[in-house]
Amino acid sequence: MPVPAGILGQKVTGWQKQSTSFTREISQLTYFLLCQLIISQHITIFLPLRPEILRMSLEQEISKRRTFGIISHPDAGKTTLTEKLLLFGGAIQKAGAVKSSKIKDHARSDWMEIEKQRGISVATSVMGFNYKDIKINLLDTPGHQDFAEDTYRTLTAVDSVIMVIDCVKGVEMQTEKLMEVCRMRNTPVICFINKLDREGQDPFDLLDEIEEKLNIKVRPLSWPISMGKTFKGVYSLYNKNLHLFTPSKIKVEEGIEIKDINNTEVDRYVGENNAAKLREDVELIEGVYPEFDVQEYLKGNVAPVFFGSAVNNFGVKELLDTFIQIAPPPIPRETTIRIVKPNEGKFSGFVFKIHANMDPKHRNRIAFLRVCSGKFERGSNYLHVRNDKSIRFSNATAFMAQDRETVEEAWPGDIVGLYDTGNLKIGDTLTDGEKMTYKGIPSFSPEIFKEVLNTDAMKTKQLEKGLLQLMEEGVAQLFTYTLGNKKVVGTVGALQFEVIQFRLKNEYGASCQFQPVNIFKACWISADDEKQLNDFITSKQRYIAHDKDGKLVFMAESRAWLQMVQENFPAIKFHFTSEFKD
Repeated sequence: MPVPAGILGQKVTGWQKQSTSFTREISQLTYFLLCQLIISQHITIFLPLRPEILRMSLEQEISKRRTFGIISHPDAGKTTLTEKLLLFGGAIQKAGAVKSSKIKDHARSDWMEIEKQRGISVATSVMGFNYKDIKINLLDTPGHQDFAEDTYRTLTAVDSVIMVIDCVKGVEMQTEKLMEVCRMRNTPVICFINKLDREGQDPFDLLDEIEEKLNIKVRPLSWPISMGKTFKGVYSLYNKNLHLFTPSKIKVEEGIEIKDINNTEVDRYVGENNAAKLREDVELIEGVYPEFDVQEYLKGNVAPVFFGSAVNNFGVKELLDTFIQIAPPPIPRETTIRIVKPNEGKFSGFVFKIHANMDPKHRNRIAFLRVCSGKFERGSNYLHVRNDKSIRFSNATAFMAQDRETVEEAWPGDIVGLYDTGNLKIGDTLTDGEKMTYKGIPSFSPEIFKEVLNTDAMKTKQLEKGLLQLMEEGVAQLFTYTLGNKKVVGTVGALQFEVIQFRLKNEYGASCQFQPVNIFKACWISADDEKQLNDFITSKQRYIAHDKDGKLVFMAESRAWLQMVQENFPAIKFHFTSEFKD
C-alpha cells in the first residue's frame, strides 16, 4: 500500500531525529532486518549505517575476491588455460582457440586483431567471473619477452600468480625472469604443468627442474595418469579424488569421480598397469614431500604443482577448485607513507595499465584501476594524488577482455576500467582524500630506438594522434627532437615496432615505417641551476629531445660518449627513466 507523501515526509524527519539513539537501543541483527524491510517496501529512510555493519560487508566482499595473473614463457599454453578457466567458471559457453584453422572462435583474451592473426598475446587482458560464490579477477599476460614490461606492471596488481610450464620443454628462460619478479614481492605461485597430452619429461624430473631453476620448493597437489596418447586423467592429491575426462577442446565434459585410489574401479577405467603406477607414485610423493602447508605457500616459499592439458580440459577443474580454497584474498599494499590494508573504510587504488582504442569506433582510452582498500563508487569524487585534483568518474566498467559492463561499485581486489581523456598515467594513485602514492610500479628505459617515417602525408594528423595515444599505454616512448622535429620511438623489444605499425594502420588509418637510428640511451635531464641546464641544452642542441609529457631528454649515441658528457657537465643530473623526482 502506497504511503502518502506528507506522512512519509513526517516519518523520514522523525526517523532522522531519533536514528542515533534508536541504533543504540536495538540489536545489530534487528537493525539489519529492519533495513532490509525498508528496502523491500521501497521506502526511503535515512538511517546511518552502523560502522560494524559496513565493516562486516567490506570483510565479506574482500573474502570473496581472488585476483591473480597467468604468466609463462611464450607458447606454454597460458592463453589456452585462461580460456578453460573461463569455461569452467561459466563465463563462456565455448572456448576459443589461440590459433586454429578449424575453430573460428578466437581466444577471449586475444581480442586484438594482431593477436588473432599471429596467435600471440601482445597486451594484458582483464577478465572477471564468478565460480562457486568466489569473484575471480584474472589477468592474462603476454609471454613474449618484448612485452615483458606490460607483464611486470601487471604483477604489481595481482595477489597471486599461476605459472604455466610446458611439460615437453620444461622451465624456459622467460619463466625464470618472471619468477624473479614474483620473488621480489614474495608473490604466492601455483605451477600448472601443461600439455600432458604430448609425450614430455618425467613428472618427477620436471619437479626437480622447477626447484633447481626457479629456486622454490614444490609440492604436487595433482598427479597425471600416464601422458601423451595414453593420458587418462589426473588424481587430486589435495581433495583425494580422481577425475577422468573425455578430451574436448571447446566444451566442458563431465568426468567420472572416484574418491578412493585403492578402489578396483580405478583399474577398470585406467588399466591395471596405470592404476598400479599411480598408487606407487602417490605413495612416493606422500613419503618424499612434506605435507602441503598453506601458510608456506602464502609466504611464497612453496609452489603447489598441478598437471593437466588445458587444450583438452584435463586438470583445469582440479586447479580451479584448489585455487579458490588456498589462494590469498586481497593483501595489504605499501605506499609512500604507510601500509594500506584492504579492509580500511576509505577508498584507494592505483592505475597499472592504460589501453587506447579498446573500441576503435569510439577512440576510447581506458585506465585499469586496481582497488586496494575501501569501496569504489561510480560517480564519486576521488583525489588524483599526482595532480592534487579531484576527479569524478561517471563511467566505470568491469571487463571480459574487450567486452564490458557498467559497474556501480567495486571492492578491494577488483579491476575497474575508467574512461579517461588523458588525465591518468600508469602508476597514478586515486584516494578518498589521503595524499599517498602506491609503490613498486616499475618504469622502463627504452633499449631499441627507431625513427618514425610518415609514408602518407595526407594522414599526418592521424599518425601523430595515434602515436600519442599508443605511447600512453606505456609499451613504448616517443621522443621529438627540438631541431628538425624528428620523431623517434624507443621500446624494450623489437616486436613492439611491428605491433605499433600494425595498430597505427588498423586503428588510425595511418601508415609509417621505422628506420634504425644510432642511439645508445635516452637520458632524462635536470639540474638545480637553471642557467647551467640552459647552457647544456644550447651546447648539445642536436641531441636534445622532448618526451610526450614535454620533459627534456638527452639522446646519447654511445656509452663512452655518455660517460664523457657526464664528466664534462657534473651539474647536470642524468636519469634513465622518466619517473624521476626533481
